[in-house]
Amino acid sequence: MPTLPAASKSARFFISYRSQDPDLSLAKDFYEAIKTAGHEAFMASESIRLGEKWPQRIDEELKQCDYFLLLLSERSATSEMVTEEVRQAKELRDGSDEHKPVILPIRVNLTWSTPLNYDLRGYLQQIQQREWKSATDTAKILQEIFSLLANGDVERLADGEMSSDFFPSSPPHPLTLSPPLPVAEPELPEGQVDLASAFYIERLPIESRCYEAILKPGSLIRIKAPRQMGKTSLMARILHRASQQDYLTVPLSFQLADGKVFADLDKFLKWFCASVGRRLSIPNKLADYWDDIFGSKDNCTAYFEEYLLAEINKPIVLGLDEVDCVFQHPEIASDFFGLLRAWHEDGKNREIWKKLRMVVVHSTEVYIPMNINQSPFNVGLSIELPEFNAQQILDLAQRHGLNWSFTQVEQLMAMVGGHPYLVRVGLYQIARQDTTLNMLLQTAPTEAGPYSDHLRRHLWNLEQCPELAVAIKKVVANTSPVRLDSIQCFKLLSMGLLQQQGNDVTPRCDLYRQYLRDRLRVS
Repeated sequence: MPTLPAASKSARFFISYRSQDPDLSLAKDFYEAIKTAGHEAFMASESIRLGEKWPQRIDEELKQCDYFLLLLSERSATSEMVTEEVRQAKELRDGSDEHKPVILPIRVNLTWSTPLNYDLRGYLQQIQQREWKSATDTAKILQEIFSLLANGDVERLADGEMSSDFFPSSPPHPLTLSPPLPVAEPELPEGQVDLASAFYIERLPIESRCYEAILKPGSLIRIKAPRQMGKTSLMARILHRASQQDYLTVPLSFQLADGKVFADLDKFLKWFCASVGRRLSIPNKLADYWDDIFGSKDNCTAYFEEYLLAEINKPIVLGLDEVDCVFQHPEIASDFFGLLRAWHEDGKNREIWKKLRMVVVHSTEVYIPMNINQSPFNVGLSIELPEFNAQQILDLAQRHGLNWSFTQVEQLMAMVGGHPYLVRVGLYQIARQDTTLNMLLQTAPTEAGPYSDHLRRHLWNLEQCPELAVAIKKVVANTSPVRLDSIQCFKLLSMGLLQQQGNDVTPRCDLYRQYLRDRLRVS
């Protein structure tokens, strides 16, 4: 490795990786090189002492680091823990005046045609990435980073810019649709199910009702379900069906908006208008339509009515994903959702607004106070995604090439219920012969099992919110349903950890009950 520039000022690096090779060996190389250059580095396996609480330590290091070095291998690109670390790093950066930590993604033997999971893809959009293929690339990447630091040129890093004389950033390859086979190669679950996937299970008549509704002028579809239940996959199929009718489609996830966008209603609505226009390839003309004499909602409505909708001559479908992010900001939520309701009502009477159709996706009930006549959550087509039933899981097992009967299905459901993501992870592992059903059931609620990454992410989030950890301890400690504070209940339902029984709740599945009883030390 060549001599690296001396550190003009010590910086703190957080290295995000998976604890298997090639991630682990490469992380150690970066860790040693960073320390040798006079900087501070955090690497979980090297920095966390035996017996130390890892969730708290990771939180502390993320908050203190200047640079977030992300090693994206085939394993880490689908890891829930890595995705959660990136989400929190992005959230910290968005809320920092210094734009720290700077996120530095390195693709480790990961081609540009290899897809990232849905959330990770969004978090890393517009951030340049590097490719690593050999040890010589390690030296080049470090040389570039340290040279910028030594020259005090950190602003370019903060803007996601690194020199382009090597490892140019290539755009991901476009999605190619092909008809799925009845039995296909096992496919690792990683967020949105690809449109061409053989492993998307329809929950009829939900899909057919949505496809019918989206063709109606001014229509509104509301999809509600906890995390990883298939909401975004369904929304993608609704938008795809609309595009086949030559409609314009705009998928927009609020999870990808910078934290500062939510600072006030005016800033938020400008971001919303500009984002929709960008996805339609319509030039930004906010300055021409935004008049301080009028309110923000009036300006936003005029921008849509007099410009965006006027510029197009065909229907447009807005797919609004992760709208729960807006719930967290009551100062803008009621006005924004009232605006959507007003547009939906206008679509019943005015031709210009008949062009607009909306799909609104959220994880839980709306827990912000709203006037019933201004809420979009009590109009339109309401869809609440259920878990898979035994017949659907048997169908999915057969698509994985497994010769199962209902006996094996019932054994799997006793551990994970009909939770789509958990079912697919289990079937994937078994189909690849990485485990057997009996072994999976034995190791499932442990950190040695196939759900360890998923379970650790939930534990990390609970550790960050002590009041939620206390609430769920109460639930997993009881064998009968428990009643919780409404806000805590909403949040835990949104995370997908609980299911409702009337006004009370129970753990969503035995997997969560067993794991959380052990990790939260429930006697």
